[in-house]
Amino acid sequence: MLDNFFNFKENGTDFKTEIIAGITTFLAMAYILGVNPTMLADGGMPATGVFFATALASGIACIIMGLVSKYPVGLAPGMGLNALFTYTIILTMGNTWEAALAAVFISSIIFLLITISGLREAILNIIPVDLKLAIGAGIGMFLAFIGLKGAGIIVDDPSTLIAMGSLTAAPALLALIGVLITLILFVRKVPAAVFLGLVITAILGLIFTAFGYGTGDMLMPSLPAEVISTNIDTSLFFGFASGFGQLFSNIPNLIMMVFSLVFVTFFDTTGTLISLGRQCGFIDEDGKAQNIEKAFLSDAVGGIIGSMIGTSTVTAYVESATGIGLGGRTGLTAIVTGILFILSIFFAPLVLSLFTSPVTAAALVIVGILMIVQLKDVDWDNIVVVAPVFMTIIMMLLTYSISLGIAWGFVTYAVATIATGKWKEMSWGIWVLVIVFLIYLFFGL
Repeated sequence: MLDNFFNFKENGTDFKTEIIAGITTFLAMAYILGVNPTMLADGGMPATGVFFATALASGIACIIMGLVSKYPVGLAPGMGLNALFTYTIILTMGNTWEAALAAVFISSIIFLLITISGLREAILNIIPVDLKLAIGAGIGMFLAFIGLKGAGIIVDDPSTLIAMGSLTAAPALLALIGVLITLILFVRKVPAAVFLGLVITAILGLIFTAFGYGTGDMLMPSLPAEVISTNIDTSLFFGFASGFGQLFSNIPNLIMMVFSLVFVTFFDTTGTLISLGRQCGFIDEDGKAQNIEKAFLSDAVGGIIGSMIGTSTVTAYVESATGIGLGGRTGLTAIVTGILFILSIFFAPLVLSLFTSPVTAAALVIVGILMIVQLKDVDWDNIVVVAPVFMTIIMMLLTYSISLGIAWGFVTYAVATIATGKWKEMSWGIWVLVIVFLIYLFFGL
């Protein structure tokens, strides 16, 4: 029955291979179970509730992906999207987490409509490629900065705004060791390197405190009172429903929030799914990935479900390439990954006690390194391109806001293009975005 549904023979795989691939993909993605609660808790959300929402939403989204599109792709709350959700929408813009979840709900519906209507290709052609690369790289740096700051490696300084913290402090030293260990594992191409790096770092943290180094510091990992618990925190369930009041009380703010979420989700998902589809060999004679629209549909539905359960935007994970690399070629891989995410719900005490900020810093830094690699495709010989790329990245970091970085990038691109006398080549879509971003930069929301 499974063979008939997933076409194992046609895809050059079998039941055993799909199971192993699904387990591998889960292990490669499992770090999000520790990272997401840590990040969203900074926005005032209960970590236990975020953990449950993360595990359940990821599990459901993976299973939908496997059944609908039959792609061997895992989904979970996106790295970068969780930073946008917490540090830009909640902390910088001053919204409640309920309003932020409502924005995720609306943006996911818009993404669904874009997918169904076939507008994806048209939108892809509006935004300059180099700006897309700059935004991805900027988010990567932003994630790394968040990780280093949360661990105390980077600290506030009244004279220089930021400075390096004391590396002899237990949280900072643990984070530094974790980054180095995870980097070594990744360079050595160890499967699930990021997850293994988190586990090893957490164990080292426990050893630190056992010998009295860092004892009593809330940032250090600790042994949980229980490993498995059936006491599930559902406090975030349908929390988005109470956020619509604030969301629609400030329409310019609503537009910027939803636009930022749709923008980042759209290009992150497009790049990920097309890349994974190519790796699976799903490209047809016309160069298009087979069933790619069903994969986008599954991704959009996953985002809607995630917002309803209580987490930032759920999206496809490039870490799925690990399972694909082991031969995963059908939706059964994604279903196995989803089942493991759902089972992880009962391990909340263990994960939340071990995966503290110094431990998760390694994952944020490594993901940042991977995201900055895309800058290699930027046209570095063209100042019209280099200027907005630079401004996007540096302003994203210095303003501590992803949307402000995007705004600076678009405005700089427009100014540089006009200066060359090629303003007629700018699409109407770019003009609209530039006007909106100028209002955003000068008058706020």
